[in-house]
Amino acid sequence: MNPDQQPLRTSRTPRAVQIVAAARDLLEERGRDELTMRALAERLGIRAPSLYKHFRNKEAVEAALVEDALADMGTALHTALAGASPTDRVPVLLAAYRRHALAHPALYRLATTGPLPRAALPERLEEWAGSPFFLATEDPHLAQALWSYAHGMVVLELDDRFPGGSDLDLTWQAGARAFTEP
Repeated sequence: MNPDQQPLRTSRTPRAVQIVAAARDLLEERGRDELTMRALAERLGIRAPSLYKHFRNKEAVEAALVEDALADMGTALHTALAGASPTDRVPVLLAAYRRHALAHPALYRLATTGPLPRAALPERLEEWAGSPFFLATEDPHLAQALWSYAHGMVVLELDDRFPGGSDLDLTWQAGARAFTEP
């Protein structure tokens, strides 16, 4: 797949775009448990049944958010790799992944925890969004290991699980070296 060519996205009406944007704001402000159709309708100043004209249920809204999260992360990672030299690909990729995930913690968690709603996502979006890991490592198994490392690090950082005084920049750099040095 051409890394510059993002897969087609789900077509949304202007109102559906507005609903997803409001859902994203609500998710980041209050968390996944507070993202309800009622809270979303209140945020938009409409009645909850009006939402069902655009999304059949909360899971459909969440799937749209996951789609946006994968597309946004994929774009950030592809962009970061575009200017990286072969020897800098892994550290550049990890830095971009960390930066993007920490900037959107609730959306990141929604997109990366629990079952992925693959059937509701555009064809090839998941593959495209994850392909920077393969482009950085040129090995499918190493790419999965690198993503697993990055994901684990982000979740531990979001959950504040590292001991106080930890220099996480150095920890991320050590991880990058582990994936690039023979």
